[in-house]
Amino acid sequence: MKVSLVSHEDNKAIFEVEVAYEEFSKEVQKAYLQNRKRFNIPGFRKGKAPRQIIEMNYGKEVFWSDALDMIMNVKYFEAVKELELEAIDRPSVDVKEIEEGQPIVFEYEVATKPEAKLGDYSVIEIEQPKQEVTEEDVDAFVEGEREKNKIIKNIDDRAVEEGDICNINFEGFKGEEAFEGGKGENYDLTIGSDTFIPGFEEQLIGKNKGEEFDVNLTFPEDYHAEDLKGQDVVFKVKINEIKEEILPELDDEFVKDVSEFDTLEEYRNDVKEKLQKQLEEENKMAIENAAVEKLIELTEVVVPEVMVEEQIDREMQEYEHNLSHMGLSLEQFLQYTGNTSESLREEFKEQAELKVKGDLALEALAIAEGFEVSEEDIENEYNIVAEQYGQKDSEEFIAQVKASIGADFMTEIVKKRKGVEFLTTKVKFIEAE
Repeated sequence: MKVSLVSHEDNKAIFEVEVAYEEFSKEVQKAYLQNRKRFNIPGFRKGKAPRQIIEMNYGKEVFWSDALDMIMNVKYFEAVKELELEAIDRPSVDVKEIEEGQPIVFEYEVATKPEAKLGDYSVIEIEQPKQEVTEEDVDAFVEGEREKNKIIKNIDDRAVEEGDICNINFEGFKGEEAFEGGKGENYDLTIGSDTFIPGFEEQLIGKNKGEEFDVNLTFPEDYHAEDLKGQDVVFKVKINEIKEEILPELDDEFVKDVSEFDTLEEYRNDVKEKLQKQLEEENKMAIENAAVEKLIELTEVVVPEVMVEEQIDREMQEYEHNLSHMGLSLEQFLQYTGNTSESLREEFKEQAELKVKGDLALEALAIAEGFEVSEEDIENEYNIVAEQYGQKDSEEFIAQVKASIGADFMTEIVKKRKGVEFLTTKVKFIEAE
């Protein structure tokens, strides 16, 4: 086999492969053996006619097409490896020369992975993230725990107050006609939540359970429905129930109920410590993401459409997988939301382009810095995958992961990880605007 690169410009490689006729003839013989049963030659049992007889009846080239299909695929992969090309799409192929007794010449054209041109990444400036957990953060967490442990009490002996939950029936009218979207039954409305248009919730205060009354309102001028903007309307409302949220007292008894601690002080100290660890982990991730984003900004590369589409495919698969955990299929989700597969792919396009550009930038960084990947690095990466699935100590699971994810792929993952870690050493923090 003789391979020659014709051109390699604009992420497109054109190369020729010359194959000796003797090698091609062997493929023709294979094609004959695989396809002879298709031919019915008088005087011979079906599938038993010699190759020469079939060629006499159907032409010398009768098996050439199948032979070409077999050999052109094999020679393509051999040539790509020899030329050290990183193909990213299926090739197009043209048989340039084919004649009995002469070398067969194929010409291939294939898109290749673009080379990213890195800018100056010696200093990566990002905004300084929040570093310390405050007492206000602890207060917010503790209040959240109180909310989780609140009880709902039905109120029968007083009128509606701010903060109450009112279960109501309502219907809205513009003039004498009910308007679309203005009706609800057994709706729980928290007074003071500003869920409804301004003025609605305030007019429920002071009303009693079972009471029926009108709420007179004017829709805001910037309301989303054109036929209701600035319009005077009347809601006919009935209060079915009044409920009150009762939060537990924030004391030592509450702490004993929700934690292993005996005092509020111990509990708050533990909460602060855990929130600090969480903040540090979030900061680490945020710094890494910001550093990669800066590297992307500093990188010049034309992202091929085929790579973007492949990334969108992966995003769609992950999205469908996440939906399945919620008991939904992708088809159901699209039906419920009024979307299409095409519109969802379009939503993923921008983030897919950034992901591909980020990967190309990190690959270029790995080459520029000469990152080395050891067998231990790869083994650790397999262990990380196993740990994510709760199978850290399962040799059988790790073996399955190794069988499905090759070492070459893991090597690229490790290089990218090293690239991200390297970038964080170049970070210079600046004051947030």
